[in-house]
Amino acid sequence: MIVPDYQRADALVRSGVDSSCLVIAQPSEQETALERARLGVDGQRGPLPLRPHDSGFRCLLVLPTYDERENLEAIQSDISAYLDTDILIVDDGSPDGTGEIADRLAADNLRVHVIHRAGKQGLGTAYLRGFDFAIEHGYERVFEMDADFSHPPWDLPRLVEATRDAELAIGSRYVAGGSTIGWDLRRRLLSRGANFYARTILGLRVRDVTAGFRCYDVAALSQLDLQGVGAEGYAFQIEMAYRMAKAGFEIAEIPIHFTDRRVGMSKMDGKVAREAILLVPALRWRVR
Repeated sequence: MIVPDYQRADALVRSGVDSSCLVIAQPSEQETALERARLGVDGQRGPLPLRPHDSGFRCLLVLPTYDERENLEAIQSDISAYLDTDILIVDDGSPDGTGEIADRLAADNLRVHVIHRAGKQGLGTAYLRGFDFAIEHGYERVFEMDADFSHPPWDLPRLVEATRDAELAIGSRYVAGGSTIGWDLRRRLLSRGANFYARTILGLRVRDVTAGFRCYDVAALSQLDLQGVGAEGYAFQIEMAYRMAKAGFEIAEIPIHFTDRRVGMSKMDGKVAREAILLVPALRWRVR
């Protein structure tokens, strides 16, 4: 389906249309845009656009990695196809050689940057390092995204466009039009329960507070006490949403279809879950 802009696309996704079926194009480019989109779908990618979306913002996408050698090159290629952005790969000493692949990508593309860290230090600290990089280098928007194709790269343009009216945009599984694909009942209940728990304790209106597909306004982000962020694992997403809300910033949610990772193993474990359970009540008195 051809639509003229991302606002119309967002409305259709909320009504139940899969975003991978949408092509953004003006009348003069419709035929070539459809050919390009079909080429992407036939290649088991998404609906490839004619050109990367230029939001007008200077963008940085932070990509934390640990043992993602099977995904990294493909996800970097897709990100660059859909969005005009720089990419910062933060690799935690992956034993499978992910770091070496990241260095090769950076050598071939000046818009790809790499930070190597010694050992597995956690998702939250990787994003904080990326936020510092974004602030230091004058970026206007900074993205969070998994390297495993759980987050659809073709939705990056919708995500950045949502920050025109909000300081934080979240790709949400739990607003109208959003969904999870490939999860069993246990994982669905765990995720729903975690969101309900965090929303209830913290009084947040965000439906998907644990989501890791995000775009921040860097100017707003720089006003937060990032040094005071305590979460290291997936609870980082809860803490950052809460800090943004407490600071009075607007948070928008756009629906996405979250798909279980293509290859490799999930990084979720008992330690990560326990951190989230213990952190949420503490946030009420730690964040003012």
